Amino acid sequence: MGGEESPVLTLSADGDVRIVTLNRPDHLNGVSEELHRRLAEIWDELAADAEARAVVLTGAGRAFSAGGDFGHLLRHHSDPALRERSIRLDRAIQTAMIRFPLPLVAAVNGPAVGLGCSLALGCDLVLMADDAYLADPHVSVGLVAGDGGVTLWPLLTSLLRAKEYLFTGDRIPAEKAVEIGLANRVVPAAELSGQALALAHRLAAQPAEALRATKAALAVVVEQVSRGGMEAALMAERSTMASPDYLRIVSALASGGTGRRSSGHRNQEV
Repeated sequence: MGGEESPVLTLSADGDVRIVTLNRPDHLNGVSEELHRRLAEIWDELAADAEARAVVLTGAGRAFSAGGDFGHLLRHHSDPALRERSIRLDRAIQTAMIRFPLPLVAAVNGPAVGLGCSLALGCDLVLMADDAYLADPHVSVGLVAGDGGVTLWPLLTSLLRAKEYLFTGDRIPAEKAVEIGLANRVVPAAELSGQALALAHRLAAQPAEALRATKAALAVVVEQVSRGGMEAALMAERSTMASPDYLRIVSALASGGTGRRSSGHRNQEV
């Protein structure tokens, strides 16, 4: 298996390791409607790959993913059908990543913001380039953090830390992310791809049945703890997509010539 599966998401192989790359580098891998859909589909496709033993998730260019594409985000305010589709996709992505049977390594090669942050933290192990950062500015643009912040952050770090960074949307540099439990290690940017691939190969060489069963058991814990919070956050995010605050903030950001960039207030942008 190898080569491009979609213009917005590429899939390649290194032996029994699969590399999934968010592929909108000119848009800082901002999530368009097409990329959103592909992110909901790719996990079942990989799980059906009998030759795959581990997966690396990364971004093309200088960002992991800067979150939602502003043009796509803005359409949610006036399009109830799009809001419904997006919430279904967010639920599907979170659930599929939690239940994904193979070990999944995030190679965070640059900013991981909003949904990009959620994708990184939905992986089993998170390696960050030394110049990368995490941020979830949903609240700062008038949204509830429904695509993963509420689901995962309280399991990865303290509730106080989760509240601080979800409420403010502040950037979390790589070293701080490791310190508070949102990443495993910081890697020099030039070595990130190689180290992530080496780690994935190490996991791929582990006894497959034991590793998958261990991951499945941990997934049960995650789902039991997070299911209620995930649904509450998704429903609240859908509601806030129609709010005046959301329209005002995202309209201002989009009209400022930053429509290709991440959801977030201006000091979050790359």
